[in-house]
Amino acid sequence: MSITRSKKKEIFEEFGRDVNDVGSPEVQIAVLTERINNLSLHFKKFPKDNNSKRGFFILIGRRKKLLAYLRRKNYSRFKSLIAELGIRAK
Repeated sequence: MSITRSKKKEIFEEFGRDVNDVGSPEVQIAVLTERINNLSLHFKKFPKDNNSKRGFFILIGRRKKLLAYLRRKNYSRFKSLIAELGIRAK
């Protein structure tokens, strides 16, 4: 269910602006997307896990807020990020 350190490091390297970038909106959105995808697979196996669904919805809300922030600040980075992650924005 959780993300491993090696997977997080790959995400930091792929979406970060430099080697030590772990806090930019792009990186945070990519990490949240990975966690959301993992939880989606978990819910396909365990559909009645309502306690985890609450956390799942919190993650979705956090990602939505970060996407809105990135869209306001730099639209070109926003468009490239959603295309790279394969998510759609509303």
